Amino acid sequence: MKSIGQDTSKKPETEASLDAAMNQAAQVLTQQMESMPATEQEPVDFSKVEVEPLFKDFVDFETFSKSDFRAVKVKECEAVPKSKKLLKFVLDDGSGEDRVILSGIHDYYEPEELVGKTLIAIVNLPPRKMMGIDSCGMIISATHIVEGREGLNVLMVDDRIPAGAKLY
Repeated sequence: MKSIGQDTSKKPETEASLDAAMNQAAQVLTQQMESMPATEQEPVDFSKVEVEPLFKDFVDFETFSKSDFRAVKVKECEAVPKSKKLLKFVLDDGSGEDRVILSGIHDYYEPEELVGKTLIAIVNLPPRKMMGIDSCGMIISATHIVEGREGLNVLMVDDRIPAGAKLY
């Protein structure tokens, strides 16, 4: 309630300092957002994209749950010598030991594009020797056909997801 003769044009000191702090925070946030690179991309035209038909066979939950999908951080990535398609990934899978996975995606990505990214991998496949190197898992990708040519996108997730996080 306002008493007669009370000056309401002044805010209490704590409220005024809170307003000032909030205004300053808003200015900093605005400056940071303005300095961020524009991420607007042209809309993708999916009208010419073909995807493989869905499987007709069902997989029971017990079989599915045996697959161990994990978030992995790309520590290193390099082209495999004498291979046109293979990239060698050194990954942090949360176990404390590096995991090496080879993936035939060099037609779609340069190694340096993937370093530091968080990807999805299946980590409980038996090791498979490729070009003399054991590959211990599989990087998960999405494939499609556009005008007769295969397209491929590696599944990348938010970098705030820690290495080793399990997918369900």
